[in-house]
Order: sequence, then structure tokens, then C-alpha cells
Amino acid sequence: MTTATTPALACTGLTKFYDGNRVLDGLDLTVRPGRVYALLGRNGAGKSTTFKIILGLLHADAGTVEVLGQPWTRGSLAHIGASVDGPAYYPHLSAADNVRVHARLVGTTDGRIDDVVSMVGLQGTGRKRVASFSTGMKARLALAIALLTDPPILLLDEPQNGLDPEGIIELRRLIRELAARGRTVIISSHQLGEVTHLADDIGVLVSGRMVYEGALTDFSDGDLEQAYLRATGAVA
Repeated sequence: MTTATTPALACTGLTKFYDGNRVLDGLDLTVRPGRVYALLGRNGAGKSTTFKIILGLLHADAGTVEVLGQPWTRGSLAHIGASVDGPAYYPHLSAADNVRVHARLVGTTDGRIDDVVSMVGLQGTGRKRVASFSTGMKARLALAIALLTDPPILLLDEPQNGLDPEGIIELRRLIRELAARGRTVIISSHQLGEVTHLADDIGVLVSGRMVYEGALTDFSDGDLEQAYLRATGAVA
């Protein structure tokens, strides 16, 4: 049974080796429900590896993952909607038909298709093929697919990549609305300026270890970039 104080997601002691190199080094991560959590770190810090372990795409060499207070099983994925490296698009199909294909794969009813397409603002695209979509429209489609099963947790890997300023603002609005409705949203991001507008909490990874986790406001006195650079050892 979950409670208001039960973490939406908790990783304890995650360790992962690639070719003898330690990518995650006893990583602890805790995400509270109904919050937007941004996982920060340099390239190679272990962000994508962490996401892939949470999604069962990789096996940790040590450590545990809990989802909604329960040990991770394959069934835990029913509670998580994800966009990691983007979903598989069918460029010759419309947004709705792309979502329809994914709905069949996850066993979702057709009624949910119109809901998620409308939720991300793609209801006016009609029969327009995804091949002609802008990067921002494709990002919205990825989010629609992640929302198909109405999951309480969303895991989004670099969702702002390739978006123009208007697209970033729109995506921020969507994510904040989802959190306001009670969903937990976990993102990885390199865009520190956007994180200041988007996240409630952050985790900072350095060489596979968490060097800070907690409220964004407790980490930075208003200059996230300088606080991040200090935490990652880029400046003294």
C-alpha cells in the first residue's frame, strides 16, 4: 500500500559496469510523488544508464529499484510512461495513427488516443504525416505516447532537445500541468536555464554517484549554473 510519503521512485545502491568501467557507483535516488525531478550531470555521468535500469532495459550489477513503494518487477512498467531516445515513429502516418499503433501494443482503448493527442496539442494536425512535423511536434508526440496508459510516473530523457524557444515553453507548461494533476515527472536535462523554470527537485550525478539531491531552491541561491559547476568540480 502506498501513502503520500511513499516515494514514487527509489533507487538504492545502483552499480553498473561497462567493459570493466564503473558507470554507476552505488547510486541512491529518491523521487517524491507529484514533483518534477531533474537529473543533472555531464555526458557519461550515468543519467541514461539510470533511466534504462529503471525501465528494465539494462540490469544493474548491484542495487535495487522500487516503484510506488514496491520492488521493481516487469509489472512495474505499467506505472511508468517513458520517452528515452524517442519512440519509434512511423513517418508516413499521422500523429493519431502513430498513437493508435502504440495503443494496440499496450492494450489501450481507442478512446484514450484522442485524449492524449489533444492533451499535447496535436489535435489539429489531422492527416498530416509525422515526417513533416517539426522537432517540437515530434516531442509532443513522444509525450502523447508516454501518456497512453495514464501512468502516475513519467520518465523523459532530454525532452527539450532540438526544441525552439516556443517549443520549450510549451513543453514546460505541459510538464508542469501534469505534475499539478498529481503525476511524478522525472527528466534528464543539460539545459540548466530551463531546469530553473521546470524542476521542483534535482539530483546531480558525478561519475555515477549522487553528489546532491533535494529541492532546487536549496541547491542554488539563484545561480544554478555556478552551483552546478561547483558541484561537478568544474570550478573551485
